[in-house]
Amino acid sequence: MARFAEALERSAGRAHAAGHQKPPDIERYLGALHLGDLALACACAAGDEEAWEFFVLEQRPFLYRAADALDPGGGSRDLADSLYADLFGLRDHDGERQSLFRYFHGRSSLTTWLRAVLAQRYVDRLRTRRRLEPLPDEESSAALPAATTPVEPDRLRYLELIQGTLRRAVAGLATRDRLRLACYYAQELTLAETGRILGEHEATCSRQLARTRRAIRGDVERQLRVDRGLGDDEIARCFASVTEDAGPLDLRQMLDTGSRRKESVPDRSQ
Repeated sequence: MARFAEALERSAGRAHAAGHQKPPDIERYLGALHLGDLALACACAAGDEEAWEFFVLEQRPFLYRAADALDPGGGSRDLADSLYADLFGLRDHDGERQSLFRYFHGRSSLTTWLRAVLAQRYVDRLRTRRRLEPLPDEESSAALPAATTPVEPDRLRYLELIQGTLRRAVAGLATRDRLRLACYYAQELTLAETGRILGEHEATCSRQLARTRRAIRGDVERQLRVDRGLGDDEIARCFASVTEDAGPLDLRQMLDTGSRRKESVPDRSQ
């Protein structure tokens, strides 16, 4: 119980450091945490055998699937297995076991956090191997490509946050605004076609879409800042993660537009 209370204090302290000092903000932040996962992590860090048995039973399949996604040949499963030692905390410091769980603050699900840790270790191993390999000749076909954008360890968490807040923001829109978004983005109608359906001029339709986009972004930022306790830097990284790859985000499902495509919409200009 004491460990759990300390974990909550550490997590709240991070939000406090980010500028969220008002008690209502801290209360909302704590309420948005994955408290069940945080309690499990605290129990595992304390060496509770039942908690460890539950953790391994629940999380091992997810870890193996994440490892296989990184390396379909199964070469990353050893990385997944090696996590357990650091999570359990075999290295003693001042007489206390130092568990990797101390870096889990409950802001994402435990599964998402573990996938991010595994992905970072996979990248670290690739970098280590590349440092040890001799560089190929610049003119050869094996020449190393230009460096890509570094992998963001928390990218999965950021994607999860953006997708959840975006769904709630869209769900809170007026019916007419949702219909306009659905016509233009999900069914890929032109501005003129969308305007005819809603009885609007093309220019009006364009202005309304721009207004709705601003409203959605503002709502998403508010949710990330107030409900999730993120600071400006993390909010920027959330948006950047979606810009790179939006992930499994189905706009048609979000807007309840069904599966109709542009060509299936009747011509209303006649």
